[in-house]
Amino acid sequence: MSNLNLIDSFQEFKDFKNIDRPTMMSVLEDVFRSMIRKKYGTDENCDVIVNTDNGDLEIWRTRTVMEDGFSEDDDLEIELTEAKAIDPDLEVGDEHIELITLESFGRRAILAARQTLVSKILELEKDEIFKKYKDRVGEIVTGEVYQVWKKETLVLDDEGNELLLPKTEQIPADYFKKGDSVKAVVSKVDMLNSNPKIIISRTAPEFLQRLFEQEVPEIFDGLITIKKIVREPGERAKVAVESYDDRIDPVGACVGMKGSRIHGIVRELKNENIDVINYTNNIQLYIQRALSPAKIMSIKLDDEKKTAAVYLKPDQVSLAIGRGGHNIKLAGKLTGYEIDVYREADELDEDVDIEEFSDEIESWIIDEFKRIGLDTAKSILALSVDELVKRTDLEEETIKEVLAVLQAEFE
Repeated sequence: MSNLNLIDSFQEFKDFKNIDRPTMMSVLEDVFRSMIRKKYGTDENCDVIVNTDNGDLEIWRTRTVMEDGFSEDDDLEIELTEAKAIDPDLEVGDEHIELITLESFGRRAILAARQTLVSKILELEKDEIFKKYKDRVGEIVTGEVYQVWKKETLVLDDEGNELLLPKTEQIPADYFKKGDSVKAVVSKVDMLNSNPKIIISRTAPEFLQRLFEQEVPEIFDGLITIKKIVREPGERAKVAVESYDDRIDPVGACVGMKGSRIHGIVRELKNENIDVINYTNNIQLYIQRALSPAKIMSIKLDDEKKTAAVYLKPDQVSLAIGRGGHNIKLAGKLTGYEIDVYREADELDEDVDIEEFSDEIESWIIDEFKRIGLDTAKSILALSVDELVKRTDLEEETIKEVLAVLQAEFE
C-alpha cells in the first residue's frame, strides 16, 4: 500500500472532539516515527508526510549507496548490488529513496500503533477540555441535565463535555430532571486521575454577577461597577453598585423600568430577593443602605472592632433583622461590620406597639387586645389580669404569658 488514509483506517478519530486537525496529524507523525525507530533503529533518514486536508500519509526512507562490502549501517546505507536491483541507474554515492508501506511494519505493530494513537489523542483531548474550562472559570455556561444523583447532577455542555453541579452548589428550590436546561457559573476545574473535573455553581456570588452583566448593558460596558455581592442562595442577596457617571443612576439601571431587568434574574434564582444598593465610602450611610428596607434613627460605630450599634424605632426592628435574620446577616457581610440593632424609644413615653411582639405572641391574641383598644405594651400592662380576662375572650393562663413577655421588654 503506497498511500494510506489514516482517517479511514482509524475510525476512532471521528469521535474525537476539541482536537484540531493539524494537532491530530502532528500526533500521527510522532506515533509513526516511533514505529520507524523500533523497526529501523533511527528515523533521521525518514520523511513522514501527513496531508492535513485528507489524512493521507507517506513515509519515505533515504539511504546512501555504498560499494559492496563497505556498508557499515544497513539502516542508513545500501550496497550497490542491492540498490541496482531496485534501480539500475543508481551509482555509489547516490541516495536511494524508497516508499515504506504500512504493511511492512506487520499487523502487530500496526495494532500497537493504533492503540498508542487512540491513547495519545484521548489524553490530548482531556488536556484541551481542562485548558478550555480553566480559562472559563467565573463564566456562565448552559448545559442539559443528563443524570440526577442524590449529591450531584451531571450536566452536558453543547459539545458533550461533562459538568458536575453538586447539591451544595444548587439553590435550595432547584429541582432538575433529565433533559432540563441548566444555567450556572464555572466554579472550579481540576485534573483528577488524568480526567478533567469541572464543577459548576448556581450559589456562587459570581453567578449573580454574571447574570447582572447579561441583563444590564451598563454593567457589561463598565459604566456601572459591582463593588460587592453577598448571598443567602434562594433567600436574599445584596448587591452594592457604583457609577462613575453622575448621569447614570446605578440602582435604577440595574432594576430597570418597573423591575424589567431584575425580574429575569429573580426568576433564574428561584425568587431570591435582591436588594440593589448604591455603594458609598461613608460607612454610616453604607450600613444604613445595607439594612434597607428598615429606616434607621442613628448608628454608633467602632471602627477598631468593626462593630455598629444601630438604633431604630420599634416598628423597624423586625424589618432590619429580616426573615430568618438574613437581612442583618447580609448587611454585615456587605459592609464588613458586625451589626447589632436596638429599639430606640421616646424618653418621655417608652411604650412599644403590640405588633412589635408578633414573633413572640400569636397574631390572633394581638388582634384580641387591639379589638378592645389595647394596641401598646403599656396599655395592656396598666390593667390587672382579672380586668383583662373580663374584657377579652382570652384564658387567664394566656394573659399571664402575654404579660410576662411585655414586662420583660421594660426590665
